[in-house]
Amino acid sequence: MHLAYPAVLSALLFCTGLYGVLARRNAILVLMSVELMLNAVNLDLVAFDVWLSRTTEDTLHSGQALTLFTIAIAAAEIGIGLAIVLAVHRNKGTADIDRLRDTAEGHDSHPDDPRSGTPATGAAGEKAEATA
Repeated sequence: MHLAYPAVLSALLFCTGLYGVLARRNAILVLMSVELMLNAVNLDLVAFDVWLSRTTEDTLHSGQALTLFTIAIAAAEIGIGLAIVLAVHRNKGTADIDRLRDTAEGHDSHPDDPRSGTPATGAAGEKAEATA
């Protein structure tokens, strides 16, 4: 098998994972996308290890050893990541990344935001109170 096939598949997997990290709002889906990116790297490591072992007499298989190390790191990352997501969900009630970022910055609700349910307290709000 040519080296191009696993390399193209790995690039497609990595791009799919990158899109998932950049476009998703849910923290669990972001973690799954990171896992997809790590698996794409593992595929590349094994493919290049097989390709290099065919061209040389070296049987060290360092690409496969790095793949095992990457799998161990990915397992630890998903365990710790899920624990953090569950703790945050238990405290905040959501796993939406945008909401969590807004509450961390102190922007719980903007006064002019129609989704917040509170009227604006600017000049228009004072004028409405004065005429009432």
